[in-house]
Amino acid sequence: MIFRQLFDGTSCTYTYIVATQMGGEALIIDPVLDKVDRYIQLLNELDLRLVKAIDTHIHADHVSGLGALRDRTQCVTVMGQESEVDVVSLRVNDGDIVDIQGLNITALYTPGHTADSYSYLMQDRVFTGDTLFIRGTGRTDFQNGDAAVQYDSLFNKLLKLPDDTLVYPGHDYKGDTVSTIREEKLFNPRLQVSNVDEYVDIMNNLNLQNPKMMDVAVPANMHIGLSQAEVDSRGWSVYPQHAQRVINEENVLLADLRDSRERERYGVIPSSVHAPYGDLSSSIRPGGMLHELITATGKRLMFYCAYGERSAMAVKMAQDVGLNGACHLKGGLDAWAKYGLPVVKVSSED
Repeated sequence: MIFRQLFDGTSCTYTYIVATQMGGEALIIDPVLDKVDRYIQLLNELDLRLVKAIDTHIHADHVSGLGALRDRTQCVTVMGQESEVDVVSLRVNDGDIVDIQGLNITALYTPGHTADSYSYLMQDRVFTGDTLFIRGTGRTDFQNGDAAVQYDSLFNKLLKLPDDTLVYPGHDYKGDTVSTIREEKLFNPRLQVSNVDEYVDIMNNLNLQNPKMMDVAVPANMHIGLSQAEVDSRGWSVYPQHAQRVINEENVLLADLRDSRERERYGVIPSSVHAPYGDLSSSIRPGGMLHELITATGKRLMFYCAYGERSAMAVKMAQDVGLNGACHLKGGLDAWAKYGLPVVKVSSED
């Protein structure tokens, strides 16, 4: 397995890149905007294709690199369902699996630092974001933080993991790089409490200053969604209120870009074909599934995904390879369903 822990000295943020092998798919956790060039360089050196980028929560101490990485690599952006960020490609719930080639990573909802805080469990290690630090815990005094809720996330979720689970935090201010669940149980001073009230008392009396970047970082990190203005202006967007008519009256092939787990959980638009976003580059080229279907049927290609981000990138990619009629469903399945249009359930075999 390829595992890299990278450090931003300004915000003391740890960023993690994981993959199974050189030449394969990669995932990044908590990227920092100022370090994006370095991440891209490392990915190129290791011949890795970045397919997913995760933020554990809305950060207040640095501007996220999620949007920049999406724009430069067409990766899928991932955050928790509770996040109020404008647009991400994939929103996860507690227990959901975020997968890349050869790796399954489990999302653990661990609120308290913020209302949208998640940790991510991968094999023998857990990425704890700002929930659990090495010999510390994340502050709970802004962004809907709640010390009692964080106590529950710590004692009833993270500290229930096996003792030898490696702990990789989102920050460290002392130079430590890794710990274990057992070490934190034994030596983390904030965890040496007998009940939630003691923990709340500690957290409510830290009297910390706000992060220096907070007034810049939080607004920036709330608005990382893909601007669809160019796609709209070129007539490549179909709004949900018009989509049903377009599908019924025009010769349209509707392609669902979401992964199988999303389809099973949220359902699909009737008569759509499954064309996973990760395979799109080959699928839209000669010999690929979508290219051959369009060529054989003469249909217009319409993409959709969860919220419209992947589909907006997909329509640009399709137009670039000569599929000039390609368009996308603006707002994705989320907008379609909110407009009251039909969604059908599928099984794992569909």
